[in-house]
Amino acid sequence: IDKDALDAQVKERKIQEAAEKAQHEKFAHDMKKNDKLMCLLEERQKNEIKDMNRALTEFQKNFQKPETRREFDLNDPQALKKDRPARVSDSDPRCTISGMQKFMGEDLNYDQRMKFQKEQLREWSLQQQKDWKNALADQKLADDLYDKFRIELDRKIMEEQRKEEESRRIVCTATKNFNRIQAAELNHKNELEKAQKIKDDMDEITCLLRGDFLSENPDQAIGPMGKHHVLVDRWKGMNQEQLMAIRQFQKEQALEKLRVREQERQRDAEWDRQRLQAARAQLLWERHQQRQNRVQRQDLDVMNAELSQEQKAKNIYLKEEEYSNIPTDEYYAQFNTTTR
Repeated sequence: IDKDALDAQVKERKIQEAAEKAQHEKFAHDMKKNDKLMCLLEERQKNEIKDMNRALTEFQKNFQKPETRREFDLNDPQALKKDRPARVSDSDPRCTISGMQKFMGEDLNYDQRMKFQKEQLREWSLQQQKDWKNALADQKLADDLYDKFRIELDRKIMEEQRKEEESRRIVCTATKNFNRIQAAELNHKNELEKAQKIKDDMDEITCLLRGDFLSENPDQAIGPMGKHHVLVDRWKGMNQEQLMAIRQFQKEQALEKLRVREQERQRDAEWDRQRLQAARAQLLWERHQQRQNRVQRQDLDVMNAELSQEQKAKNIYLKEEEYSNIPTDEYYAQFNTTTR
């Protein structure tokens, strides 16, 4: 196993995980800032809508009262309290056409009424223009404030991004320097380990070449308890005496095995002879039993035939006795019936 390569892979994996973690944290930070910005914009939009609705309500309350409408006299709840006698003057507004009291354009206050209406229309128009200009100015001021806020917010975001890039650049530089130092240390360590390994290998080779293992010294297998105690990890083989003793013992084992096989063969032959005798005796006994059964069946058949003859003779005798005891007419009638 290449431990150095594995360590380098683990270290690279940790660096990669740290970079991914920093990137995820940055994304989370950006998402939090964007969420705060959206919350501020939504709150500002809600406030603007609320202010516009409040201004509209105030405008309707102050400049669009029900009393200023042209048809208010038709829906005036105080009409009965304000009612007057049937006829006050020629300019009485209650004088209808059917009363033939006032005609269109013949009222005495026509000029004043027209002048008043024109003045009222002019004031309404001027007030509407003023309100429109104020609304446009407020909208422009709000847009300017919103633009300034966006510019300031963009400037702050750019500043934060610049700071983050600068910090990331510093971190990358520090990481590169650290990795360079670690690589130099690792190379130096590898060179030292390689030199030490070469030295150890040379020492081991020298020791093996000069040792008893490769020289195959048979005395190195003798244990501390004597010649019969052998060290198996140093044993180089047996001598001629030991080999002859083993061959002699193998020959004795082969002779013993042949003797045992001969005894087993004789025992199997005796068992086969006994099984054949038992089978022959069983066959003879079965044949004897079959002959006895055949003789018994023959005797039984003869006895059954004799009994059948006796039974037939007895039946004939009984019928003759019965016919001899009945009258002649009955005998013929019974004979005819029997014949049919």
